[in-house]
Amino acid sequence: MKLGIVGLPNVGKSTLFNAITKAGAESANYPFCTIEPNVGTVLVPDERLEVLTKMYDALKTTYATIEFVDIAGLVKGASRGEGLGNKFLSHIREVDAIVHVVRCFEDKNIVHVEGKIDPLSDIETINLELILADIETVDKRLERAQKGAKSGDKKAILEVNALKKIKDSLEASKPARQVELSEEEQETLKDLFLLTSKKVIYIANVNEDQLKDIENDKNVNIVKELAKSEETFCIPLCAKLEEELSELDDEDKLLLMQDFGLQHSGLDELATKSYDLLGLMSYLTAGKQEVRAWTIKKNTKAPQAAGKIHTDFERGFIKAEIVSYDTLIECGSMLQAKEKGLVRLEGKEYIVQDGDIILFKFNV
Repeated sequence: MKLGIVGLPNVGKSTLFNAITKAGAESANYPFCTIEPNVGTVLVPDERLEVLTKMYDALKTTYATIEFVDIAGLVKGASRGEGLGNKFLSHIREVDAIVHVVRCFEDKNIVHVEGKIDPLSDIETINLELILADIETVDKRLERAQKGAKSGDKKAILEVNALKKIKDSLEASKPARQVELSEEEQETLKDLFLLTSKKVIYIANVNEDQLKDIENDKNVNIVKELAKSEETFCIPLCAKLEEELSELDDEDKLLLMQDFGLQHSGLDELATKSYDLLGLMSYLTAGKQEVRAWTIKKNTKAPQAAGKIHTDFERGFIKAEIVSYDTLIECGSMLQAKEKGLVRLEGKEYIVQDGDIILFKFNV
């Protein structure tokens, strides 16, 4: 899973990137500090893996991962190449979802490109540039599709209808992801890679003082309401504090989080919400050699889940030996779970559940 961190210049993108990757990306008080995107891969925290590693005395533990891409700040006119617009747009096309960092804090020492703190205006600036870029993409594709439609090509006719729906939405300042398309229409446009078709999580970046009364913060609640209207998530956090937390050992990290009343780190919540947003989950494999989390789409059937490990597992799939994580923990061991008849054999139609511990049986 690849997430692109975007936003206006100087909203805290690189600070957040530093916090969640410990990569030390350059963060400075001037626009376009980030020119080429910084990329970092981070582990997705999962307490289940820690428990299973102890249970099996495993030699290796492999967590699911998220790749974060810190993309250059966007400004008005980016769709026409202003600032680093063209580079920004090309980098964002490659990600699975967007983490939109919105500045909700006041700080006279950190310049704001618009000269004032206005979360909705900032979000609209980004969205407008993405919409304008998508209109240009749709127009080019529509011109080509209309030529095919004139000759009676059924696929081209279907494509024209789908493109017109999207164009109408974009011209009404609504993103492509809000357009309802049939499966056939989606198939014809699967290589269009529209920027506004990507799902978005909003990060309301605050300062440490705001954390003390975050529920009543005006700017944060503005972003939350917008996210709710778009049926997505808003995560309030202090990127600066998250960066400090990332440099501490577990004990000191916990103490500092308690000081601010935090139950989870920003990365924990971002990872969880990202999985929910993209319809992802993890199944687990466990043994002496390795305990591992495998990321799959929800509603994935057993053979396709097996294919995440190796294509031979999917091709030669016979059965899947499965026990849920909670059941295994209640029993205390795999042997106890088997003796109680709680380890199941499932076939090709079984839909894998989050936290399933699976041993695949196959023959190639």
